[in-house]
Amino acid sequence: MRKGRETEGYSLQDIDISLIEVSDLNTRRDLKAGTEDSSLDDLAKSIAEQGLLSPVIVRKKRKGHELIVGQRRYLACRKLKWKTIPAIVRTDLTDNNATAVSLIENVHRAEMNPIDKANALRQLLQHHGNDYKKVAKETGMSLPTIKRYVSVLQLPEQLKQKVSTMEGPAKVQMLERLVKTFEDKGEMITAYDKIAGFTQKVQVEILKQSGGSLSKVDELVEKAHEGVFKMHVCKGIRDCAFVSEWIKLVDDSLHKRDESIKDVRIKDIMRVIRKRIGNLK
Repeated sequence: MRKGRETEGYSLQDIDISLIEVSDLNTRRDLKAGTEDSSLDDLAKSIAEQGLLSPVIVRKKRKGHELIVGQRRYLACRKLKWKTIPAIVRTDLTDNNATAVSLIENVHRAEMNPIDKANALRQLLQHHGNDYKKVAKETGMSLPTIKRYVSVLQLPEQLKQKVSTMEGPAKVQMLERLVKTFEDKGEMITAYDKIAGFTQKVQVEILKQSGGSLSKVDELVEKAHEGVFKMHVCKGIRDCAFVSEWIKLVDDSLHKRDESIKDVRIKDIMRVIRKRIGNLK
């Protein structure tokens, strides 16, 4: 084992890979999470070509080391049959600190399983006496985002299993709305299956309008299939053709009305309005 530069609390070393165990405190529980876009084989190939650009993080145990951060990198290096792996060895980590380090390292990775992330956030909350502000400061996440993730832990186990990396991070807002809308876990599952296939915006809208009624969900799903909830976000006035058409229609109507109005004050107001409309064109 090669020992590298040492600083108070940690040192950079080459660790015998056979003496490393994945810690129970590692927040990334789902080994398959994140492999849809970048498989372990792809990562191993990249490391073989470029080297390991970011060392894993471990802490010393009585025998060997405990992996805190870098689970996929560690597994990829094992695939390559590396004997040793560059690692930052931390000697200053308590269990709670190890969880925090693992979470902070992974929390901003889009591919982390959202249930893993939610569980880790809950552990941090327990560590900080349910002080959301402290957790927000420690992780750099907003309060609403933290609350949204924690809320998905109220989902039934069957749904938690369905929350894959592919759809989870993108649909946490919908899952939060599902938990808020239905108290019965069986109804949560039924509603989830009914709205599957729609975009998150449509799903959230269906759940909002359902008022917690499954029969209402059925009606709204039918409307969604008919395109009732189709939305178009305009980034500016010129981005949406219908806005310019609407402005022209209003302007023409004001011109016609102007001819029939006798009151001078109202005419002045109409002129101001038309001028403002003209600036929008």
